[in-house]
Amino acid sequence: MTEPRIPTIDLRPWRGGDRDTRARIARTVDEALQTAGFLLVTGHGVELGLRSRIRAAARAFFALPAEVKQAYEARVGGRGWLGPGAEANGYAEGTETPPDLKESLTFATQEPFDDPVVNAEWYAPNVWPAEVPGLRPLCEEYLGMMAALEKELLLLLGYALGLEPDFFSRHMDRPTYGFNINWYPGTEVIGEARPGQFRIGPHTDFGTVTILDRQAGKGGLQVYTDPSEGGAGWEDAPYDPAAFTVNIGDLLARWTGDRWRSGRHRVLPPPAEAPAEELMSLVYFGECTPGTRVESVPAPVGRVAYPPVDSHVYLREKLDSITVD
Repeated sequence: MTEPRIPTIDLRPWRGGDRDTRARIARTVDEALQTAGFLLVTGHGVELGLRSRIRAAARAFFALPAEVKQAYEARVGGRGWLGPGAEANGYAEGTETPPDLKESLTFATQEPFDDPVVNAEWYAPNVWPAEVPGLRPLCEEYLGMMAALEKELLLLLGYALGLEPDFFSRHMDRPTYGFNINWYPGTEVIGEARPGQFRIGPHTDFGTVTILDRQAGKGGLQVYTDPSEGGAGWEDAPYDPAAFTVNIGDLLARWTGDRWRSGRHRVLPPPAEAPAEELMSLVYFGECTPGTRVESVPAPVGRVAYPPVDSHVYLREKLDSITVD
């Protein structure tokens, strides 16, 4: 490969380039997603100031006393506050880790759906903290941009596989999504990490594409590539403050017959040399319309023929798997 393992994709030439330019971008995407399952994406049009304002508002919430935050407590996959010890993401891959060292505000799709059963499970109203009234309009503006970016990325991914460009995006007429604001405080808040404990334990995401806006840190994101296949094991993820980090989730990997990797990753605990380090990530988890049948594309594009699954039965099982009882 002539491109980095996790390359940067500028969406501007993808949108406006000629046929050769678009084909070159598609090849780079295909090659990168066969190894680590990650990309950096620029040219997305989401300004840094909006992301900074969301962080400032969320930080005001996380600074509230625990008894105030508990009024918004939610289950994993719900809407509200996930407190310390609520999740252990390593459970999803069978890695027994202590609970993750984070707190989260979690929101999701809320527009009503036709089926009342589906509506009750996946489209419940979001719960916005009254103590931070500015958070809601900021997040709603951001989530509108994320939904548009997700559809654009799925068009690029369909093209990169040599399929119909809308091969994935046509399953997005009424998609669900999850949105987490993850707060990773320092040891003065969470104490010393236990052996094998992470801010987020090793895992792959569950849906289609994840769009991450993160901050660099010594206790930051790491990506895994398999040494037996020429990879380097755990490596610090590349960082560009202007870029989103995009990775493939389990559903999309199944859809491609494992041509593309569901990007395995983790977030390190606060480092010994910087125990007070605090980071915050904005994480948009793309999904698809409930009831979508996810079936592996055949060879030569696909490499493994997985049994078909209902997208949201699969997602619920995965969300339940990381819940700490």
